[in-house]
Amino acid sequence: MLFDYSGTLMRIEPAERWVRAVTETAGLALDDADVARRAQALIEAGAWYGSYPTHIPAHLAETYATRDLDEPHHRACYTGLIRESGWPWEDLVEPLYERSNAAEAWLPYPDALETLREAKDRGLATAVISNISFDIRPHLKLAGLLELLDAVVLSYEVGLIKPDPAIFQLACDELGVDPASAVMVGDHAADGGGTALGIRTYFVDLVPVEERPDALISVLREVTAS
Repeated sequence: MLFDYSGTLMRIEPAERWVRAVTETAGLALDDADVARRAQALIEAGAWYGSYPTHIPAHLAETYATRDLDEPHHRACYTGLIRESGWPWEDLVEPLYERSNAAEAWLPYPDALETLREAKDRGLATAVISNISFDIRPHLKLAGLLELLDAVVLSYEVGLIKPDPAIFQLACDELGVDPASAVMVGDHAADGGGTALGIRTYFVDLVPVEERPDALISVLREVTAS
């Protein structure tokens, strides 16, 4: 059983909490309206990982397209998007970016732990496949998920990006399973790239963690009942 990471097993903290964590650490006193305004601007620019930009500036197009292949492109992309949002504190651009990548900034969906435990109890091999440019193993470990996974396949480590079927094949090879017997769970169209190999794909809604309490466990039970 294969899982996407961001938006499937875990989700970045709410944008307002993200902004407040960085500004408070810097000693800035923003009222709730200021925080909400800055957070919304970051969301609209696509600088917050929980959203996608509606428009990519021409000077960031190349780095956006390759952002999940290496850390320098990812950093250039997202610090650029932070600046595009009108973020007024240049000295806090890098801290805001670093906060996005910090383990404590990521929240597991309520049923993620239960789902992986039950999958292991049922004898299923499990893996994460993520388009990402930083190591999420500490994030998975903090959430108690890492020890329940048999493989973690990250785009920047393997040089492949979903929906390329090759990254799904690689994950199946690491688990020693035939793609035709595998299931992928994700929240984005790119997570369906494995269908070309015969991988069954299930999609869950990309919503805040508190709004999706049992989608993962429901998929697992549907899969194992069929």
